[in-house]
Amino acid sequence: MNIPYLYDAGALIAIDNGDRHMWARHHLALEDGRDIHVPSVVVSQAWRDARRQVRLGKFLAGCDVAPVGLETAKAAGILCGKAGTADVVDATVVVMAATLGAIVWTSDPDDIRTLIDAQDIKPAPVIRTV
Repeated sequence: MNIPYLYDAGALIAIDNGDRHMWARHHLALEDGRDIHVPSVVVSQAWRDARRQVRLGKFLAGCDVAPVGLETAKAAGILCGKAGTADVVDATVVVMAATLGAIVWTSDPDDIRTLIDAQDIKPAPVIRTV
């Protein structure tokens, strides 16, 4: 059984910037048959210009871009309150990762760790740095 991956904006920005390590991780994950998730609000954080982000568009084609429903949105807001933070996108990443049992790929491990600690669930999602 493969543990799914969930990418935050840092992973998408790394791809958009041509980060070879992130591309390699992504291709290996696809070869391993991993499910790869990206919350739709994460795409909003990273997407700016389709003409200049062709590479990112191709990358996203290999991911499950998941809409954020009402219950996830509420849970992310509650988590921000518990953690004393305001980044609802990071909170959404943590809520979805916990629900999916996913490994989070992020460029902000400290911010994600703060939210995971505030969520206080076991087992906590695993964090990997882009």
